[in-house]
Amino acid sequence: MPKAGLILAALGLMGLSLNATAQSVGHITLASTTSTENSGLFDAIIPAFTEATGIEVRVVSVGTGQAFEIARRGDADALLVHDTRGEEQFVADGWASERADVMVNDFVVVGPDDDPAGIREAADVTEAFARIAEAQASFASRGDDSGTHRAELRLWESAGVEPDGAWYRELGSGMGPTLNTAAAMDAYVMADRATWVAFDNRQNLALLFEGDEALFNQYGSLLLDPGRHPHLKHDLAERWHRWLLSEEGQRAIAGFEVKGQQLFFPNASR
Repeated sequence: MPKAGLILAALGLMGLSLNATAQSVGHITLASTTSTENSGLFDAIIPAFTEATGIEVRVVSVGTGQAFEIARRGDADALLVHDTRGEEQFVADGWASERADVMVNDFVVVGPDDDPAGIREAADVTEAFARIAEAQASFASRGDDSGTHRAELRLWESAGVEPDGAWYRELGSGMGPTLNTAAAMDAYVMADRATWVAFDNRQNLALLFEGDEALFNQYGSLLLDPGRHPHLKHDLAERWHRWLLSEEGQRAIAGFEVKGQQLFFPNASR
């Protein structure tokens, strides 16, 4: 190869090496909910973040309660969950230094298409839950201390019902497996809309109740407190947090669709 060609080739290799170094910023571990993972949201938005920052995001998909526990142990750099009360308490207890609204969707109540409890005619979701309990119709609960499970328990409380007995099944599983079990049992179940839309094994299940304000489902991003776990990658986690709240991050969330439906609606609190 001519000398000029060797020089150009060497410069090209140096450029590739420098570019790779610039892109290899590192990674963070994100503890988040099964709904964000099962729906495919992260597969859609994380590559855009990584391309913009060089930071890889490794997701641990668990219920919100488990995500809090992982963060308390110092095993996650960032949190994206959906239990506003729990998140605010997490900040008040000193585990997180900041919480911000990121996006919203809603819960829906799904059940057998013949609707033995008659919840299609319910005036609100509290009445829908009361009808299910009165009919002792099979209900599949996640039972896993997730954001969805916490919201479900608040609705039973509003209905004046303490769910118990053979009709009420606490599964201790994520949203996808819970929907699978509900489909096999012909049972009612409360699900986040995103996972329901992405769910294909519906069998006899149908969406029976939606639209009540009590089914509003807010997601929040939390910055963990550096004083609790100094070893965490707080600088990289903050870049993820700020990106979610940025115009670019909010556009990425708004652009995510499944089966032609937008599943998460950005509502960042900056």
